[in-house]
Amino acid sequence: MERRLAAILAADMVGYSRLMATDEAGTLRRHKAHHSELIDPKITEYGGRVVKTTGDGVLVEFPSVVDALRCAVTIQLAMPEREGAVPEEKRIAYRIGINLGDIIVEDNDIYGDGVNVTARLEALAEPGGICVSRTVVDHVKGKVSSDFDDLGEQSVKNIPEPVHVFRVLMMPEEAGEAVVEVSSAKWWQRSVAAIALGGTVSLIAAIGIMVWQPWTPVLEVASVDSMAFPLPDKPSLAVLPFENLSDDPEQNFLVDGITENIITDLSRFTGLFVIARHSVFTYKGKPVKIQQVAEDLGVQYVLEGSVQRSADRLRINVQLIDALTGKHVWAERYDKDMSDIFAVQDEVVQEIVSALGGSQGELAEAATKRVKRKGTANLSAYETFLIGVEHKHRFRKEDNAIAQRLFKQAINLDRQFAPAYVSLAWTHFLAYLYGWTESPAQSLEYAVQAAQAALELDSSDAEAHWVMADLHNSKGQDEKAMAEFNKALALNPNNADVLMDWGWNLSLWGRAEEGIAAIEKAMRLNPQHPEWYERGLGVATYTARHYEDAIAALNKVKEHVRISRAYLAASYAQLNLIAEATAEMDETLKLDPDATVESIISLQPYRNSADRDHFRDGLRKAGLPLCATETWLAKSPDTDRLEACDTQRGSG
Repeated sequence: MERRLAAILAADMVGYSRLMATDEAGTLRRHKAHHSELIDPKITEYGGRVVKTTGDGVLVEFPSVVDALRCAVTIQLAMPEREGAVPEEKRIAYRIGINLGDIIVEDNDIYGDGVNVTARLEALAEPGGICVSRTVVDHVKGKVSSDFDDLGEQSVKNIPEPVHVFRVLMMPEEAGEAVVEVSSAKWWQRSVAAIALGGTVSLIAAIGIMVWQPWTPVLEVASVDSMAFPLPDKPSLAVLPFENLSDDPEQNFLVDGITENIITDLSRFTGLFVIARHSVFTYKGKPVKIQQVAEDLGVQYVLEGSVQRSADRLRINVQLIDALTGKHVWAERYDKDMSDIFAVQDEVVQEIVSALGGSQGELAEAATKRVKRKGTANLSAYETFLIGVEHKHRFRKEDNAIAQRLFKQAINLDRQFAPAYVSLAWTHFLAYLYGWTESPAQSLEYAVQAAQAALELDSSDAEAHWVMADLHNSKGQDEKAMAEFNKALALNPNNADVLMDWGWNLSLWGRAEEGIAAIEKAMRLNPQHPEWYERGLGVATYTARHYEDAIAALNKVKEHVRISRAYLAASYAQLNLIAEATAEMDETLKLDPDATVESIISLQPYRNSADRDHFRDGLRKAGLPLCATETWLAKSPDTDRLEACDTQRGSG
């Protein structure tokens, strides 16, 4: 390996995937012409060496940072005229970044932090623009006539220290011509300057790590053999939580909301396999490798990005990586008004689906559905909603109450905002389900009203149908619940939580084997799932008489509730493992000292009497008292099938 200080230029076509999808032949023809007639000749003229190229990008090393800047300015000033006759939506534009930094040279390739920072500078540049680092500005002062706009220190992904960024101001009469020709300086003067500057630059650059380089597969590639799960038979994708590059940590809710919306929208495509939110958010704030994510979750593609908000402006950088090759399939940068936030998310989704081979028919259908979906143009309503979502995801009584107030506030700001009604319905239903309300019946009714309002505004919202399914189920309206579950899964086949809930309910409706299949599919979509998945699998496998599978699932639960302890005890009892069953029943009674067979059974509304009796049998074998008193027995709906009320443990 050889180390040296070098000027590095990175250029990349703006909107490459979009342009290729719109006019592949024309884009490719003009792109090649720009290179052969303009870019490559100018690189040669200014002494540059092309290190590598891809379909839309180029990495170049220059002996002089002045020559690198002169080359970049000349290219960018020539591009508008070359593309002037092309319709605006089809025009090619390039972004360019230039850095002076320490590089590693090996086999005619270059690596290192100097290259990484250059890539970040290129991503920050506007279409047709150039961004440079502070070291570049310091080095070219007095040598070029171009001026610079100080953009300040920018936090960029995976570079620990902020990068001081400048935008090159280009005027037609100031084409970056050198005021002092560097080539006329003595070689030893250049070398001394390079060594002096190189010591400082190398010290700063050594902090960085290998990051986004759209032109080369420098990432460690994932191994199919090392994956925790077999790869699906369709394009598989994990969307990592986007990174908040804003100065304000309070913007985390906005960044998480963008990530979650992209996951939800991608999940609607039947031709994709999309990992659930819960699993990908376990990586939030952690330094992880693309290879590790792909192998942990069993996917081929990983999407990562960053969001930076400044007042009413939003800058989003996104890149899609093929973990099996280490190559960047697609990357884009968006610099928009906050009012365009939904349009940007839609464009990201379309670009990803297109890059992964989605059909034009499916894209067109998705676009139609997006038009019908009711978002909001009220940014205050949207931000209030996102903060509410953050509290709802915590699943605690106090946070649920806060979320409920915020969703009501969002609705007051925009009465047509369907997702706010959906989330409000969930908060009321959760309050009913977990006893976080003084009036369960009223909470259930409020949930129904909110869900109905959401469906009236947007009948294509899968989550609105899901919450309505649970509400029907709570009222014993099985056919209506089943119909709503089917609608939710038709609208979003990759929603792991809906599949999980559906599977759990199937097991209570006398269809346990189907329930197990749905739950296993949900677990594959959500490999790092929450514990209620294991509880649901325990219920389904016990009901299907697969006791060992039930024990395996329920033993993965770290924080049991009384129902999961009871199923574990019943599973041991059915295998005649009485000591283990008794120990689990003791734990059940610690959670609920007044627990009886019938009180536990009442928590699981089996529609099939044979399954209900089977659960009763397991609880009796485990030593749970049948009921507390004769009075309780008189109130039981199963009185005609009970001969006596056992009030002592083990007497049955």
